Amino acid sequence: MINSWAERIRIAVKWLYPGLGVKRWLLLTMAGLLLFMGSLILLWTHGSYESKVLLYLELFKGFSLPLFMIILLVLSGLIIFFWGLQRTGNAIASVLLPHHGRRLIESLYTRHYLEKGPKIITVGGGTGSSVLLRGLKEYTSNITAVVTVTDDGGSSGRLRGEMGILPPGDLRNCLLALADTEPLMEELFQHRFHGGEGLGGHNFGNLLIVAMTEMMGFDRAIREFSKVLAIRGTVLPVTLEQVTLQAQFCDGTWEKGETRIVKHRKPISHLSLSPSSCTVVPEVLSAIKKADAIILGPGSLYTSVLPNLLVPGVKEAIKESTAPCFYVCNIMTQPGETEGFSTSQHLEVFREHGCLDLIDAVIVNTDTGISQELAQKYQLEGAETVEIDRSLLSRWNVGIIEAPLLERGEPARHNSRKLATLIMDKIIERETGLDGFWAYTFVSLNGNFHRTKKEISHSRYNPFSSNYKKLRRAFYNAFARDKY
Repeated sequence: MINSWAERIRIAVKWLYPGLGVKRWLLLTMAGLLLFMGSLILLWTHGSYESKVLLYLELFKGFSLPLFMIILLVLSGLIIFFWGLQRTGNAIASVLLPHHGRRLIESLYTRHYLEKGPKIITVGGGTGSSVLLRGLKEYTSNITAVVTVTDDGGSSGRLRGEMGILPPGDLRNCLLALADTEPLMEELFQHRFHGGEGLGGHNFGNLLIVAMTEMMGFDRAIREFSKVLAIRGTVLPVTLEQVTLQAQFCDGTWEKGETRIVKHRKPISHLSLSPSSCTVVPEVLSAIKKADAIILGPGSLYTSVLPNLLVPGVKEAIKESTAPCFYVCNIMTQPGETEGFSTSQHLEVFREHGCLDLIDAVIVNTDTGISQELAQKYQLEGAETVEIDRSLLSRWNVGIIEAPLLERGEPARHNSRKLATLIMDKIIERETGLDGFWAYTFVSLNGNFHRTKKEISHSRYNPFSSNYKKLRRAFYNAFARDKY
């Protein structure tokens, strides 16, 4: 016990060592606190209240100041106290978070406040998912991104064919989207080599994942890569098995491989996986079961979103979940996949694959402010804005959420901040299973949420339909707390 206390004292004394840059701010904090308390005593003993004080300090006898001076001292004490407290925190944070460029309060916000946010599952892959994840990570760190592994083109396809590993590209994009790291680090992992027979076209992040896979296996490599990037959430491949996408076209012909399917540019009748008996990652099912919301998309309908739902167990888990499921419809149609598709035709594809009853509401963009030059470019490629055919959508028993979500610039895609804000607003609006204090402070105090919500304030929303899934969720949320 003596040694223990002696060790504690020795460690505590180190705070007094010169050059730490902490003592001065601690002393300033204490000075501000003393000034504040002393000023309060002066205010308490001022004028007619002096005779009512039982424990009158000798220090303040005969010491009189005008009332406005005392109030000024109280305010000065408070300002000095909080300034000293802030500088003390920054001095400590500069050691714990070197080169991070973040204040201590921001780190505490990320670590503790965001951890109490809703549990959100995103299902997809590619650019669409990464756009959504960049917005969601500013509101919650309880994010699980479920990513497809059927990519066979570009750097990922080459590595898959030569090294026999799962395609790392979509996983890398989602990891970087959730990363809490410096911009330079992200640029490094996104760097694509130019020239050279071996490295040309490869992405540095992909090569790093390949190297880590050879050292520790693909599953652990993704987890360790997540730690390197300090991501806010979790990224999971939907399966760890090598699966290939295969499609039957409307003319009866078949094709295998994601890249080959898209190149045909023929209407797709049915999509499947080979082998069809692949095993879903157990953590995916666990995350779906605990989710407060499930988001399908945005992203390529046939090659990013749907392949995840074709893995045995995923569709069934979402159907059993009590969480609301949103489908984020793409802003533009996609050549080789959804040419000429309206919003209702996107939902028709889900119905044909037995997935329509998973969806509670579809999120669609109403901002048509795409520049004429960009629209002509898309037209030459065979793409156009997705039409919102409300009359046909009404027959699907699915809610419709309309909002201006377009990101200005090229390419035409969702604004991550607006999309995430809209989803968070609907989660808080519809769910009762969230942490009550978190939800209250989020709605009341989050300035970014309020500012962005004003930008999409003219959004339109048709309530969820009252099918069995919503009724079951309502009963679940009403009685869940009684179990504890």
